[in-house]
Amino acid sequence: MKTACIRYLGDLRTECTHLASGTTIVTDAPVDNHGKGQAFSPTDLVATSLASCVITIIGIYCQSRNIAFNFAEATIEKQMSANPRKIAKIILDLDLRGNNWDELTKKKVLAVAKACPVERTLKGNVALEININ
Repeated sequence: MKTACIRYLGDLRTECTHLASGTTIVTDAPVDNHGKGQAFSPTDLVATSLASCVITIIGIYCQSRNIAFNFAEATIEKQMSANPRKIAKIILDLDLRGNNWDELTKKKVLAVAKACPVERTLKGNVALEININ
């Protein structure tokens, strides 16, 4: 089943449409690669997907076990290499404070957080640093 339709808008921009929902995302080439940097770049989306996936996997884990999950906030730092141009490293800082989990629940949630599908896909190809507070 197809997931998305991507259309070139010109001027190094694309419009990505999620076929099931109709939601759109516009991408722009980054300033350091001939773009205007006015939207997520494709590599920004890869890095952002890591954070989104980790939070979603935690949510699924908590929901399936009736564990309250009230807060998560993440920031991403993406570091590029020049030759070849690719994502060299992604640093994910994840804040889970305020969920009031006991130590055993925290340990289980942290294990789940480090095993999301995006992390598994990137591991070995991109240096990953996942910091959880």
